[in-house]
Amino acid sequence: MKKALLFLLSAAFCVAAAAQVDQGRDLSKYADDKFGIDDQYTVATPYETVTVSPVKSKKVKNVILLIGDGMGLEQISVGWVLNGGRLNMDNFRVTGGSRTYAADKLITDSSAGGTAIAAGEKTRCGYIGVDENGNPVESLLHYAQRKGKKTGVVVSCRINDATPADFVCHSDDRHKEADIAAQYVGSGVDFISGGGRQFWEGRKDGRNLIEEMKALGYTFVDTDEELKQVHEGKLLGLFAPLDMPPVLDRGPILEDSAEKALELLDNRKGFFLMVEGSQIDDWGHRHKVGHVAEELFEFDRIVGKVLQWAEKDGHTLVIVTADHATGGLTLIDGSIEDRTVKVHFSTKGHNGIVVPVFAYGPHAEDFAGVYENAELSAKIRRLIK
Repeated sequence: MKKALLFLLSAAFCVAAAAQVDQGRDLSKYADDKFGIDDQYTVATPYETVTVSPVKSKKVKNVILLIGDGMGLEQISVGWVLNGGRLNMDNFRVTGGSRTYAADKLITDSSAGGTAIAAGEKTRCGYIGVDENGNPVESLLHYAQRKGKKTGVVVSCRINDATPADFVCHSDDRHKEADIAAQYVGSGVDFISGGGRQFWEGRKDGRNLIEEMKALGYTFVDTDEELKQVHEGKLLGLFAPLDMPPVLDRGPILEDSAEKALELLDNRKGFFLMVEGSQIDDWGHRHKVGHVAEELFEFDRIVGKVLQWAEKDGHTLVIVTADHATGGLTLIDGSIEDRTVKVHFSTKGHNGIVVPVFAYGPHAEDFAGVYENAELSAKIRRLIK
C-alpha cells in the first residue's frame, strides 16, 4: 500500500512539474543569468589580425610551442567574439584535441599537464619534470639541446612556476620554488624571460643566482628598454619580483620578449622555443572575464607575430595548445558586432575538457585528431632532428 501511494504521489509530482515546463524545444530563453561586473566585458577597439599562407617545406628546423595556460575553446571563443569575430589563431588549418588528465587525477594541474606536454609522460599533480614515481624525464627542450639546437622559455608568470619549470627542471613538489629556480643555473637555456626575481637574489641560502648566470655569460635585464638593447648572446630577463602584473599594467614585455627570442635564437642548427600565456589561467581562477580576455588577446598577438616569422622562415613548426582549461567558463550572451560578452564561471579550479591543438608549418598535418597530451609531446619530439 505504501509503495502504491509513493508511486501515485511521484506520478502526480511529475505531471505537475511537466505542466510548468515549456514543452517546446526552443529553450534558449533559459540561457540567461544575473551578471556581475566581472562576468561581462566589452571591447571598444579590436586589434588587427594577420593572414599567413601554408608553407611548402617538409623540413622542421625550428619548433615554437605556444601554451595558453588555462585556455580552452571556451576562452578562445570569448576572445573571438570580443575581437569582432577574428583572431590570429583563425589561421590554423590543422586542428586537433589533447586530453589533459593526470596520472593520479582526472582534473590536472599545470605541473602534471605541463610535464606531459614537455616530456611526453603523464605524471602526478604537483610533480615537475618527473614521472609518477619521481624519476626525472627528458623534456623537449633538453632533447633539442642534445640535438645541438638553441632553446628558450618566455612566460609572464614566475620563471620557476609549473609550466616553464616543466621544460627545464625536475622536482617532486612544485612548491619547492627556490630549489626549482636554482636549477636554471647551468641548464644551458639560451633565452629565459619571466618573473620571480625574489627567488634569484636575497635567498636564504645566500646564493645570488643572477650573478651566477652573469658569470656563465648571460646578459641580465629587468626592463623592456634593456631587453630591446640586447642583440646577441644568452639572456636572462626577470621583470617582476613574483608574477608580472596584468597585461594592461605591465605593457608589451611578453610580446617583446617573444620577438627578442626569435631574434637571438635564430641560427643555422635551429631552436626550440616555448612561450606561455601564463595569466589566462590566473584570471580564470579569479572569475574575471575581462582580464582573461586581455591576457588571451596578448597571447593571440604573439601567435600572429610568430606565424608571420614562421611563414617567412619556411622551416618552422608552430604548435598552439593548452595544459588545461580553467574556470568552467560558459559563454551565455553577447554580440560579435558590439564586441561584448556575458559569461558564467562554474568553478574556481580547472576543468577536464579536451583542449585544442593548432599546428602550422612543416608536418602540421601530423597533429590532427584527438590524443593524449603526452602523445602531443611525442609527435613534436619525432620532428626535432
